[in-house]
Amino acid sequence: METKDIVTKSTIKETNTDFEVRSLDTICINESQMQHPWWHSIKYLVAGSLFGIVLVKAEVISWFRIQEMFRLQSFHMYGVIGTAVATGISSVWLIKKFKVKTMYGEPIELHPKQFNKGQIYGGLLFGAGWALTGACPGPLYALIGTGATVIIVTLLSAIAGTWVYGLLREKLPH
Repeated sequence: METKDIVTKSTIKETNTDFEVRSLDTICINESQMQHPWWHSIKYLVAGSLFGIVLVKAEVISWFRIQEMFRLQSFHMYGVIGTAVATGISSVWLIKKFKVKTMYGEPIELHPKQFNKGQIYGGLLFGAGWALTGACPGPLYALIGTGATVIIVTLLSAIAGTWVYGLLREKLPH
């Protein structure tokens, strides 16, 4: 007769898998469970293109406007960012108040996110990169689309930075 080891839950060291850890600090927990044909994604291409046009027309992608902001010489960018923050706050408030659902009828769940010191380091690093390159991740594609091909270097650097973060993620303060 063979003996089987009985392991109780209290003797097993529970560790979070990569998925479980990432689900704690990611915004993708509301990802739709519905499957759609590929052409349903065209709406995102259209929305992104329109957003790029707005960024160009509002001069938000202008290196000179960004430098004015960091030198405290102009209110333009602060006004744009402030408007975006106000829009975000009111949108979240409306979503919560009226229990808004996605366009496919799925509920939107807003989970609290815990603040930590890693966000300060990341914000400082992000701001330094933004000040040095004159571009944050959103307008990179719009800048490339306007013909500023030198921004491809910034895009590749952003991708490399994201890769390095993924590589060092477990060692960084979260």
